[in-house]
Amino acid sequence: MTAPLRIAFAGTPEFSVPALDALHASGHSIVAVYTQPDRPAGRGRGLTASAVKQRAGALGLTVEQPARLNTAEAQARLASYVPDVMVVVAYGLILPQAVLDTPRLGSLNIHASLLPRWRGAAPIQRALLAGDTHTGITIMQMDAGLDTGPELLRFELEIGPRETAGQLRGRLATLGARAIVEAVAGRADGSLQPRPQPAQGVTYAAKLRKDEARIDWSRSAADLDRAVRAFNPWPVAETRLDGEQVRIWEAQPIAEWAHAELTAGKAGMSPVPGTVLDVPGRIVVSTGGGELELLTLQLPGRKPVQARDVLNARDLRGVRFAPGVAA
Repeated sequence: MTAPLRIAFAGTPEFSVPALDALHASGHSIVAVYTQPDRPAGRGRGLTASAVKQRAGALGLTVEQPARLNTAEAQARLASYVPDVMVVVAYGLILPQAVLDTPRLGSLNIHASLLPRWRGAAPIQRALLAGDTHTGITIMQMDAGLDTGPELLRFELEIGPRETAGQLRGRLATLGARAIVEAVAGRADGSLQPRPQPAQGVTYAAKLRKDEARIDWSRSAADLDRAVRAFNPWPVAETRLDGEQVRIWEAQPIAEWAHAELTAGKAGMSPVPGTVLDVPGRIVVSTGGGELELLTLQLPGRKPVQARDVLNARDLRGVRFAPGVAA
């Protein structure tokens, strides 16, 4: 093994923590941990430290929280740590070229997709929304572009058929932690050299908007199933019933054989999308293509509960959820 490196780490959410832990355990010296400033959170809106700051504190590491990195003061502060390499994992701030160039080995990023597919802020959710069957981790040498830098390593991962964004994020965080330790070692001993990303297959993963989570019942059940999984745990798919928000945490499309049973003897009937069908003990909703069964819901001011608990309190047969607006 080469001599331990001096690493500046930059990350903010829970997704970044496994990588911080792995690098700390690998024997390298983490000279500073950069994370976003504390933000208001919770009902009291009190200032709350990021997941990375909390973990860095537990590990006894130095924490830096500049509001931005494009000032001479912030850049001089980074340079004072004399880092060999900077590792960036969902940091959330733009890194100017001067910052990227400060470490002698440059700056490495853990990106949760197989670049160049899904460059941008929400690669995990966009992969689920698109119905991708595989994703992965790319370790990239950062440049000034949006996830355009050359790659060092990539590891592929199969997406489970019922996997949510939260579940997939956890698996990718673990994979990214293992990959970054390997990439740092390979960059230090020269066994890994950056290579350009493929020129074909570029897609962009735009940042999620809350309004995207509003269910448009005119879409197919398969599309809506992907949306429910992609928006779990945030911002959570939602619809409206009698003007009130109903959040949908878990759902599943009705299989073709089950669809035949539901529609047997009902030829000519075509329920308006968003209508709850007459299926005893279940919440099955017609869509623009097939039916979607709602499994876990959350009513205003309540905790998420299973469909049967909702039905014990209210008969939903024949009611119609608000049509929603296509994102």
